[in-house]
Amino acid sequence: MEKEENIIEFRHVTKTYKLYKNDKQRLMAVFNKRIKYIPKKAVNDLSFVIKRGEAVAFLGKNGAGKSTILKIVTGVTYPTEGEVIVRGRVSALLELTAGFDKEMTGRENIYLKGQIMGIRDEEIHKLEETIVDFADIGDYMDQPVRSYSSGMKARLGFAININTHPEILIIDEALSVGDKAFRRKCVSKVNEIMDSEDVTLLFVTHSTDMAREFCHRGIVLKNGKQIYDADIDSALDLYETAINVKKKPDTKDA
Repeated sequence: MEKEENIIEFRHVTKTYKLYKNDKQRLMAVFNKRIKYIPKKAVNDLSFVIKRGEAVAFLGKNGAGKSTILKIVTGVTYPTEGEVIVRGRVSALLELTAGFDKEMTGRENIYLKGQIMGIRDEEIHKLEETIVDFADIGDYMDQPVRSYSSGMKARLGFAININTHPEILIIDEALSVGDKAFRRKCVSKVNEIMDSEDVTLLFVTHSTDMAREFCHRGIVLKNGKQIYDADIDSALDLYETAINVKKKPDTKDA
């Protein structure tokens, strides 16, 4: 069957969160719908189309709605209003260590994460050594994840997500993981799959240099609304001037 050209579509999407005064009221609201809350629109009547193979940066200050968009695409959360269409396998480099079982070894967690992503064990078996080599954590691969440092867990998470042949790759500041050499390795791998595979990239970062390196289109957000959608250079110019966001340097070595 011929692939759809439009791989992601947002049609008048709104995501409203309920903000309660404290945790007690949030818990009480489960049983009593009369508990007062403040509605907060993290995404507000948002519409856009992303075509297969595009590399798109989402730009805006903290709270602009960037991460909420990515969570909607991955199915972590759902829109309050509107329609979202996603066609293809999604690999999200968001919370890299999410889904790990700390009592299982790194190698066992490769299969666990694969199952969570809907990948058959046979396919994961073929990718296992590639993932192990990329993570490069040595004998720790066969030790319980509870014995890992946060950096080791992030390396394993990145290795799994980047090597499972995604059709849609989502990155939210994940390229800052690990030491400088590992970051270069991650950037090189992202470039490799963007060049050799028909992968669609959604990218959130505060590094304008990195956005220019990976993306050719930018969508600028403010208070959950889209205010600009254009080529990456034009979008970054607006992001740095009209939104009054200073360019930030890349994260220093860990």
